[in-house]
Amino acid sequence: MRLAMIGLGRMGGNMSERLMKGGHEVVVFDRTPAAVQRYVSLGATPAASVTEITTKLKSPRIVWIMVPAGKPVDDTIASLLPGMSKGDVIIDGGNSNFHDTMRRAAELQGKGMHLVDSGTSGGIWGLANGYCLMIGASREAFTLCEPVFKTLAPTDGYAHMGPPGSGHYVKMVHNGIEYGALQAYAEGYEILHASRDFKLDLHKIAAVWNHGSVVRSWLNELAELAFEKDAQLSDLRGYVEDSGEGRWTVQEAMDLDVPAPVITLSLLTRLRSRQADSFSAKVIAALRNEFGGHAVKKS
Repeated sequence: MRLAMIGLGRMGGNMSERLMKGGHEVVVFDRTPAAVQRYVSLGATPAASVTEITTKLKSPRIVWIMVPAGKPVDDTIASLLPGMSKGDVIIDGGNSNFHDTMRRAAELQGKGMHLVDSGTSGGIWGLANGYCLMIGASREAFTLCEPVFKTLAPTDGYAHMGPPGSGHYVKMVHNGIEYGALQAYAEGYEILHASRDFKLDLHKIAAVWNHGSVVRSWLNELAELAFEKDAQLSDLRGYVEDSGEGRWTVQEAMDLDVPAPVITLSLLTRLRSRQADSFSAKVIAALRNEFGGHAVKKS
């Protein structure tokens, strides 16, 4: 099958390579020419611009986009539309808000085209191991694109979630769960690291937990790898970004009156990680000093 990939970052580039290894022909575009050349050297067909991509595909065209959520997705779709025809498909494999996806799908449907949302998980390991794909699409579009999904995913690693928007919805909650799981591991390992009674080997603990323990998981396998490199994580700052899905999950939980304290607190902890010195903590210290004479530390 011949398709295009727009965005050759950590995910889009590896996905293009996996598709080519699986026998697909891939037309590639990225704003960075060096990224395009890298995949051309592996067998991809280059496009000089987003608008040129559609000239290198035959209808029904399939264009997979891996660009940041929000305006970049809208801009990319707008650039593609003049060269698209009825029956063509745009797949958004990034982490778009499902409300935006539903809007875009309705707009494309009005033009006789399809928007497919593929919640994509697997990170940098997806090239070798495959990607878990949570797909929202019409049945027609899903069937057309299924050979692509089958190549990208491991066995049983993709599924049709429902109509457009449902794939990004499921991926949003998936990432919310990820926030909570990461926080639980982080807190546990910090307690072990802080122990005053024992000098514990975190790499050894992670390794043994990965053999038969109820908390074994791929995340803990990654913890084992990280602690093997540096048990103290001395080269890292404790600054944790979020890409939006955790916030959207918390908002959806509130809209549905579903209590989600673990995911919510894990999100707030990420926000706290970005403050070198929390002003709110300073306020608490000052108040404790004022009402109780409790000791404070000066900066």
